[in-house]
Amino acid sequence: MRATRVLKDLVGRREAVTVPGAANAMFARVIEDLGFEAVYVTGAGVANMALGVPDIGLTTVTELAAAASSIADAVSLPIIVDADTGFGNAVNMVRTVRLLERAGAAGIQIEDQVFPKKCGHFNGKEVISADEMIQKIKAAVDARADGDLQIIARTDARAIEGLNRAIERAQAFVEAGADVTFVEAPISPVELARIAQEIAVPQVANVVFGGKTPDPGRERLAEMGFSIVLYANAALQAALKASYDVLGALKKEGSLASVAERLASFDERQRAVAKHEWDALESRYRAA
Repeated sequence: MRATRVLKDLVGRREAVTVPGAANAMFARVIEDLGFEAVYVTGAGVANMALGVPDIGLTTVTELAAAASSIADAVSLPIIVDADTGFGNAVNMVRTVRLLERAGAAGIQIEDQVFPKKCGHFNGKEVISADEMIQKIKAAVDARADGDLQIIARTDARAIEGLNRAIERAQAFVEAGADVTFVEAPISPVELARIAQEIAVPQVANVVFGGKTPDPGRERLAEMGFSIVLYANAALQAALKASYDVLGALKKEGSLASVAERLASFDERQRAVAKHEWDALESRYRAA
């Protein structure tokens, strides 16, 4: 089955499917290996890990497409790509959707922030007019080659105009053709429940460790009716903490002896990147 159809069926279940984020193909392979059903290509993660910069709109569409393509090549899971604001106006959105669809996206998330955008859990965000965002959604819907490609429309209006206006925006985005909507950064379980109840199409919840939205757990979010629960940068935050711990010990002690249990073995590392498959190819095509 096409990845787009797999993702469409997944969101249609409304079972609060946990979707971890991957900033690179290695993280995506771990996500697949652990049995998750989809991968989220996190814009913040690509900015942080590939560029070493904060999530403030510094990534380009070609950098994002390259990351998405490498992830799509590495795993068989459907991937949802965080396309930020679409990298411009409605015309730019057309190119963005075409580029990311060719890169392997099964779903594309776009948002209504003013460009350059900021992380949804940062202060100081601004949003464009609802009318402008509606045109960008229409452009995204028209641009997709595969009608099952999921267009996920996110609004950041909760932090600026309040929850009522954010829900009204999301409802307008549905009328414009969005398959899924995503009200970013609600601040309580009550707000989460309202989002799922008052917007007709499947919904995304985004749980950021240390962010503004509480984590009621998958079971409660499923009861509310959410389709997808993103943990966009859990792997990134885990890797960052482990890197500081391990490299800090190496700097201090001149050895990895005290932190050896924190490291994947050499064999585990090779298994994670499917070296055995490449060994088999090397053997198959070895010249006589």
